[in-house]
Amino acid sequence: MTGSLLLTLELALWTAAIVLVLGAPLAWVLARRRFFGRRVLETILLLPLVLPPTVLGFYLLVVLGENGPLARWLGVHWAFRFEGIVVGSVLFNLPFALTAYRETFRALDEDLLQTARTLGASPLRVMREVVLPLSWPGLLAGTLLAFAHTLGEFGVVLMIGGSIPGETRVVSIHLFELTQALRMEEAHEAALVLVGLSFVFLFAIRTLEVRWTSGTGWSGRSRSRPS
Repeated sequence: MTGSLLLTLELALWTAAIVLVLGAPLAWVLARRRFFGRRVLETILLLPLVLPPTVLGFYLLVVLGENGPLARWLGVHWAFRFEGIVVGSVLFNLPFALTAYRETFRALDEDLLQTARTLGASPLRVMREVVLPLSWPGLLAGTLLAFAHTLGEFGVVLMIGGSIPGETRVVSIHLFELTQALRMEEAHEAALVLVGLSFVFLFAIRTLEVRWTSGTGWSGRSRSRPS
């Protein structure tokens, strides 16, 4: 159980970090730019929200397997390896974080951004000193959501990674195998671990959202300006 839990947390950390690095720029483009094919790109990125996880896992298995195109062209063979379940987890969880990131960037005050540009601030400075300070709660909430969602991922991980101890057997798969073996007491313990972790992270996400949208700072005091 301990090994599966540590592997699950490692997978969630890698997934959350990669999702943030990839998802934040994509969300900025989708929220603030207009270009041909934007709706098609957005649909493709959000497709895992409605696509069965086993379907995504199947195609990843085809692409990343021994006979897949990446193995033939680049020598990359990540099926049934930790790297493979990271790829699957990132693709499956990206839409959840992407939606939160996109809405965060859409909520930015365009007049404020335009004022900063008018005063001569470079795009990099606007991003660093205006966008990120205003957007970080939403970015953090989306990243925590990806982390929390990874904890219970089953279908994609099972298809692309199987159940290899120390390599791909995360807690959700461990729970499934315990249940199949009728080891119900151990399965109950594993399930409680997932419930507890999920509750903690969802509570943190909701706290971020409520504090920020209600107009209070992290100290609990109002962020409103003096009249």
